[in-house]
Amino acid sequence: MLPEDNTLSNRNYEVKKILCLMGLEYKKIHACSNDYVLYTNDFATLKVCPTCGLSRFKKKIDASSREEEIEGPPAKVLWYLPIISRFKILFAIKEDAKNLTWHENGRKVDKFLRHPADSSQWKRIDETFP
Repeated sequence: MLPEDNTLSNRNYEVKKILCLMGLEYKKIHACSNDYVLYTNDFATLKVCPTCGLSRFKKKIDASSREEEIEGPPAKVLWYLPIISRFKILFAIKEDAKNLTWHENGRKVDKFLRHPADSSQWKRIDETFP
């Protein structure tokens, strides 16, 4: 699915084609140019950033009247790639799911350090965040 040199393209069209082939969805969310606000949920209807006051949209000049129009393309767009669909794809293959859960299910528990998951720091993280 990836190009010959195994890198993703920097062109949006080609990236969209690859994502669609893989069955991965994405959402575009407008963002403040200074990264203060994502225009979603409570801020979805705002036209300017409540923190810095910059317009949500790029300034677009109308050729006929030479006046600025606010409703141009968005100034900045965030591509949100939902993680749930990616987890479903990762865990769809039984062997891959087994390998992905190895540190929890298939690890030998003895006094030897066989993997970083056997370290005291990892155990502390497991206890703190079950």
